[in-house]
Amino acid sequence: MDPHASPRASYLPDTLCYLDGAFTPLRDARISVLDRGFIFGDGVYDVVPAYHGRLFCFDEHIARLGRSLAELQIENPHTEKEWRAIAQQLIEPVGGPSLAVYFQVTRGVAPRDHAMTRGIRPTVFAMVNTMKQVPDSVRAKGVGCVTAEDFRWQKAHIKSTSLLGAVLARQISIEAGATETIMFRGEALSEASSSNVWVVKDGRVAGPVPDEMVLKGIRYGLLERLCHECGAPFELRRITREEVFGADELMLSSASKEVLPVTLLDGMPIGTGAPGPIYHRLYAAYQQAKQRNGVSP
Repeated sequence: MDPHASPRASYLPDTLCYLDGAFTPLRDARISVLDRGFIFGDGVYDVVPAYHGRLFCFDEHIARLGRSLAELQIENPHTEKEWRAIAQQLIEPVGGPSLAVYFQVTRGVAPRDHAMTRGIRPTVFAMVNTMKQVPDSVRAKGVGCVTAEDFRWQKAHIKSTSLLGAVLARQISIEAGATETIMFRGEALSEASSSNVWVVKDGRVAGPVPDEMVLKGIRYGLLERLCHECGAPFELRRITREEVFGADELMLSSASKEVLPVTLLDGMPIGTGAPGPIYHRLYAAYQQAKQRNGVSP
């Protein structure tokens, strides 16, 4: 046994991961302590869902990864075809109905200096996890959330590995026994700690404009298409705190939550206090979109 190995290594999964050109068991993967992702959080990531071995919204996720890399002035180390090949090689041995492929790119290894180091090779890491699905019993009732001021930085549109703000925001809901922390900048809705937020009023679905204060989740484009299929008007605009609490329906969206109804906010019911008709239509349309992608029902 390696005397320098972490005592927790045996608890890590032995699934394959990808690190700098090689596939290796996750528990054996190592990076330098001078990697700028470790030292500064100087990197980006994205998470692609896969259902029954088929990647879902892959092109959109990889396009967003590319946009985040460009914002940090890190050259994209792979083509879309290469990213896809890495993902497929990771998910094929695992199988299962619902997986998440995690991609991460950091600026690379260099002596510690805040200035962006040029001419170094980015560190590329990828792994696959089972993606927890929301139980039907939870969907039937909806979930409770709490609110907080959005205290994160002002470049939330970059899907950065610097996630301390999101960690602190999520902990607020953990300690409150809630599913998510829905955040506001002043009186304007931004997003939740790891989800986008949608308001329904009089049959219209509205979300915050995805500017530098809001990460444009992949479900932004997907929900717009699904709303069109369902005949529900869709718009992006400034949404006030009053509108959130006065909504007929409130929903979260993310890769793992898909679309999820919020029925309780800060202890107060939203709408009737039960999942509403727009949610039910959008969730059904979401499942149909997965089936069109070749996913078995």
